[in-house]
Amino acid sequence: MNDWHKVFAQSTLVPPHPQRARQLLKESTAFQCVLKWLDGPPIKQGVLEVLSEAECHLRVSLFDVTYRHFFGRTWKTSARPTQQLSRQPARIVFNEAFYFHTPLNHPNIVAVVEVVTEGRKQDGTLQSLSCGFGILRIFSSKPESPTSASQDKRLRLYHGTPRALLHPLLQDPVEQNKHMTLIESCSLLYTLRPHPPLEPAFHLVPPNLLVSGLQRIPGLLPAHSETGDTLRKPRLQKPVTWHLDDLFFTLYPSLEKFEEGLVELLTCDHLQEGGGLLDGRTLEVLERRLHVGVHNGLGFVRRPQVVVLVPEVDVAMTRSASFSRRVGSSSRTRSGNQALVLRSRLRLPEMVQHPAFAVVFQLEYVFSSLVAADGSAAAVSSSSSLACMRMVRWAVWSPVPDAHTGRVTLPLQGGTLHNPLHCLVYRVPSASLSSEEVKKVESGTVQFQFSLNREEPLDTPTEHASSPKAARPSCRRPPSSPAGPPVPVPQGLAATQDSPMGPGLSLSQLVTSPQSPAPCRSARATPRSPEDSQPQAEFPLEGRISHLEADLSQTPLVLERPVAEHLQELPFTPLHAPIVVGAQPRSLGSQLSRATMVLLQSSGFPEILDASKRPAEAVSPADPVHFSPQKEDADCLQSNEIVLQFLAFSRVTQNHRGTPWPKAVYFTFQFYRFPPATTPRLQLVELAGTGKTGSDSLSHILVPISKDGSFDTGSPGFQLRYMVGPGFLKPGEQRWFLHYLAVQTLQIDVWDGDSLLLVGSAAVQMKHLLRQGRPAVQVPHELEVVVTEYEQDTSVVSGDVTRFGSIKPIGVHTVVKGRLHLTLANVGHTCERTVRGSSLLPPSRSRVISNDGASCFFGGSLLSGGGPRSGKNVVQAQKLADVDSELAAMLLTHMRGGQGLQGAGREADAVRRRKLERMRSVRLQESRGEPGGRRTRVPAQQSVRAQHSRDLQVIDAYRERTKAESIASVLSLAITTQHTLYATLGTAEFFEFALKNPHNTQHTVTIEIDNPELSVILDSQEWRYFKDATGLHTPLEEDMFHLRGGLAPQLYLRPRETTHVPFKYQSFSAGPPAPAQVSAEWSSERGTDARSPWTSTATSTKHAKVLFRASSGKLIAVLRLTVEPQPHVVDQIFRFYHPELTFLKKAIRLPPWHTLPGAPVGMPGEDLPIHVRCSDPNVLCEAQSVGPGEPRDVFLKVASGPSPEIKDFFVVIYADRWLAAPVQTWQVCLHSLQRVDVSCVAGQLSRLSLVLRGTQTVRKVRAFASHPQELQTDPTGAFVLPPHGVQDLHVAVRPRRAGSRFIHLNLVDVDYHQLVASWLLCLSCRQPLISKAFEITMAVGDGKGTNKRITYTNPYPSRRTYRLHSDHPDLLQFKEDTFQVGGGETYTIGLWFAPGTRAGQEEILIYINDHEDKNEEAFCVKVIYQ
Repeated sequence: MNDWHKVFAQSTLVPPHPQRARQLLKESTAFQCVLKWLDGPPIKQGVLEVLSEAECHLRVSLFDVTYRHFFGRTWKTSARPTQQLSRQPARIVFNEAFYFHTPLNHPNIVAVVEVVTEGRKQDGTLQSLSCGFGILRIFSSKPESPTSASQDKRLRLYHGTPRALLHPLLQDPVEQNKHMTLIESCSLLYTLRPHPPLEPAFHLVPPNLLVSGLQRIPGLLPAHSETGDTLRKPRLQKPVTWHLDDLFFTLYPSLEKFEEGLVELLTCDHLQEGGGLLDGRTLEVLERRLHVGVHNGLGFVRRPQVVVLVPEVDVAMTRSASFSRRVGSSSRTRSGNQALVLRSRLRLPEMVQHPAFAVVFQLEYVFSSLVAADGSAAAVSSSSSLACMRMVRWAVWSPVPDAHTGRVTLPLQGGTLHNPLHCLVYRVPSASLSSEEVKKVESGTVQFQFSLNREEPLDTPTEHASSPKAARPSCRRPPSSPAGPPVPVPQGLAATQDSPMGPGLSLSQLVTSPQSPAPCRSARATPRSPEDSQPQAEFPLEGRISHLEADLSQTPLVLERPVAEHLQELPFTPLHAPIVVGAQPRSLGSQLSRATMVLLQSSGFPEILDASKRPAEAVSPADPVHFSPQKEDADCLQSNEIVLQFLAFSRVTQNHRGTPWPKAVYFTFQFYRFPPATTPRLQLVELAGTGKTGSDSLSHILVPISKDGSFDTGSPGFQLRYMVGPGFLKPGEQRWFLHYLAVQTLQIDVWDGDSLLLVGSAAVQMKHLLRQGRPAVQVPHELEVVVTEYEQDTSVVSGDVTRFGSIKPIGVHTVVKGRLHLTLANVGHTCERTVRGSSLLPPSRSRVISNDGASCFFGGSLLSGGGPRSGKNVVQAQKLADVDSELAAMLLTHMRGGQGLQGAGREADAVRRRKLERMRSVRLQESRGEPGGRRTRVPAQQSVRAQHSRDLQVIDAYRERTKAESIASVLSLAITTQHTLYATLGTAEFFEFALKNPHNTQHTVTIEIDNPELSVILDSQEWRYFKDATGLHTPLEEDMFHLRGGLAPQLYLRPRETTHVPFKYQSFSAGPPAPAQVSAEWSSERGTDARSPWTSTATSTKHAKVLFRASSGKLIAVLRLTVEPQPHVVDQIFRFYHPELTFLKKAIRLPPWHTLPGAPVGMPGEDLPIHVRCSDPNVLCEAQSVGPGEPRDVFLKVASGPSPEIKDFFVVIYADRWLAAPVQTWQVCLHSLQRVDVSCVAGQLSRLSLVLRGTQTVRKVRAFASHPQELQTDPTGAFVLPPHGVQDLHVAVRPRRAGSRFIHLNLVDVDYHQLVASWLLCLSCRQPLISKAFEITMAVGDGKGTNKRITYTNPYPSRRTYRLHSDHPDLLQFKEDTFQVGGGETYTIGLWFAPGTRAGQEEILIYINDHEDKNEEAFCVKVIYQ
């Protein structure tokens, strides 16, 4: 009995009564019952004379007295010969034990013991006769506890057969019924007691199954004792973990036809059951689910995992490229049939290497029928959405012994075959005329790749099944159904899924309503004993939600007032199709071809020279870089001139689908902490004779455009230069800049210069710009310009916006638009002024800061700056009014005579001050020459003298008031320590402050911080982590700080004691956002002097102050921090276009953490915690785990602003608990656009109008679309938009393929190249009905193409004009795009198929439209390239 099929066939269980299953279940209790001997057996002498070879045995069955229902499975003892009856006393000894466990803790759940005699009649046939039965009470009258007495008991027997208990006259209590007659002098001696050692094996033995200890249970080891009783002290086999990947379901003859037939039969069944008419359009496939579980022949070891399957064509549009390649390679063997694909990996940790252990696959369809209360079709709402579930196929896979990996193809089963779920399954095709090979395929197949997890050895037990301690808490909970597998289910509204991966509840389960219990009619039939019963449902949950039915049905019979409780959250994964990280464009990293080098050399690009006017050394981007900081420090050329030279932008050969190619482009990027740069518009000029060369990588060079719009006659290309030297860098920043070049990737966005639409993005590593002692280096790059397109997937069902889980998945497609030829160079220069030690880090860079002797007081004026001064301690006298603005506002003479000089002292504008003083002296001389000047001069002098006297009094009072404060402020500099931090976004800067108590008394010191980005490390584990990471070996103390709720932390200092206080500075603020991209104009013609690239960006210096205050309120130390923000690394840029004033919800999938650059090295299989932070506090972000060992998803929720606002923020991802250093930093750009929804048909022209509103002035505008081959506007060219006027822009959309996607439409001022308006067209396109299908085969590499013809008959009686379109105009061309045909006549359409470049197949749609461009018919041509 070691084969799964054999064990499964012999383990049929009858479930408990449905009413009993709906009651509140309790914890399952295990029992051991020993049947010792039978005294005075009720076997008549006449029976012994009729039967030869008579033997006696006992049968035990479970019975529900309340509902008169047998359930479980009958257990039989071994047969004993009846010759023992001739002895005195008459006794038959059995001494056999059986075990079971049940959650039905009720006094009316009993065990019925039957005495059966078997023998052969005279004709040799075997006959069994019932000689009496007894009722064994399992539970006492107290339902809280079972019968606990372990002493021997006697069971009285009754005449008759146990089938008499089904009679309605036998009411409870049965033993006192008048129809029950005791057998005199006959009893059974037995022992019944609880058996807790069985609890760890609950998952291997289904409830209500009576089993002997001598029976081999799959998953249990043989017993050590001589009795061979394996259940007395069960020993579990060690589980192993299996992984299933690339799982595909193929249905016959195709997925579409299979589902059409299934829906058809369901509609017919609905009519036959009297359900009324059902509109065929309202019955649809809502979801395809797969139940996967491990079965040991007796039952499921754990609740089957529930995952969602999707059609293969939909998966290819929503997953990464690697997954799509896996899907494509695996689907070639299925003869082109569409398959159902599982998106993720399945993990089965409960497998045991035993022949009876198997993996069961159950394919279930969920159908949604939208029917109103009156039976008519109604609008979609959450209350009217009904769902029904049907099991359509199932399969069983038993792993081959000693197999560790491989691929398996299994035939699917269906119809009336006995299945593990014990439910009705959709029928299989009639196989009467089919061969054996065809029979295996007709019902469908399932394919998958299996592998044994080698990280978990075979002798390594898992937690859930290895020990009784681990298994007991979970196994003591009630199962999901009485006859189902013993799955631990928490108490609450719903039974959560125990699977380690996959969604616990799919979207359809949240909107499904329970059906009528029609499928369970067999459970209400005339009850029979278990041996005469047919196999019934092990899970009485057909047509309902298996996750919800188990607990929702546990409502007590006595209804009480419900108590308000918290709803239990269901395990639910939102239907986000994640964007996979890793598609970032990079340099091709290969040496340029010689043909390309010749074209670049002959185009006349300016040569990059070093400081000695010699050509810079050329470096290949494929060469490795060995960075040595010592070489950079020893370089005498400390100034670096970074040169970016844009040379050419070429179209790739693969971009052949008729997409437009821009005539002019411009580039945007940001280098280091310089302002964001935008180049001028550069014209794309095609090189003559590029097609004759052997290289297509270089076709268009970049030429600057003059102000009048003509080509610049100078040298082609465009250069930008950045001078990074000691005059720009702050002290100690040189190494930060070199580190930036070594690890950073420069992101460059390419924009269409006319339409202002994004062409794509490129990324280039800058590590080759490290000169390493060389005078100058230049690196030529050929970069792929990649654009990422996001398309809505219509095949995945999603609810309305008011329901949970209504987010539509987004398909992600990466397309290479072109190749950018770019040269990066670094030219070294000598420093104009010597800055000693500027390349070295200042001493304050140390991780330990001491306040011992670090006084900042250098003497001098109270009103002078407190910072350190170089040179002698000399203070220059200044006017008080120029130093203190508050005092200057109170002085009369300063307000009158120095009104224009208030800013002079601050700005040190000596020239302006000298001019004003000269003008005052001239006017004074002129006034002295007048006749009345002497008379007027005396009162004026007296008035000025009085004002000066008043000002002196004000100054004296002001000095007295501020003297104490100023002196205290200057003296505090003696205990102030200054420190400079160089911080980057998201990186925690750790340092320790050596705090010394300068007094001879102890103090309780309070630490006060005025900056929320600076904090004290209070956790000793976090402190230890940072010390280990930085290699700091200072003392570490446990419980160092005293915390008082939300108040500042305190620490105790002994007299003259010095202790180290740990601090952490971490900032998530990215500074001011970049301005919206509304113009592509540059301030000057050439880039060498454009917009002062030497000016720094607005990353302002930050300050923080820490006060160490004693309990008396006096300060004992002050720490002043100066934080210099540094540029951070951006690993990837995501640019999203979204409707304005809505929420963007995205899921971005991380690869496994150990593949992320910068991630710490851990043990194989170790899952580190993933944490996410965002630079914008208004953006919600979180990281969720898909499953153990699986990638992580980062969910973003962003509110978009009004159009055309651009929201720019950063997402920082950590793989450590303390958020020390990010492993990934993403930049997210959200463009808010006006949304326009368009519902259309593929190949058919749809028209709509957009309203244009004029601006303040007259503008000459033009509309540009991102997909001009599918969208046209009227007017087509440039037109005048009057000021404050309203005008319509007519839009015609003809999508080429079905689905949902986005089209961008920009309205641009053609004179000033400014964006006037922008729209986001959301297309929801459905495919027309295909009336004919064709198939042709073409040879790959033929080079000539193929001419074919098809016919079309005009179905109308009059002459009509038709237009021809195709969804692949690059593969199929028509001889005539339009034709006319008379009524009822046939026209021959000429087709030309382009030659194929690679093997494969393509489906091409031909749209035949009428004169209004409405679709009349659609043909499908399947082209096979061989």
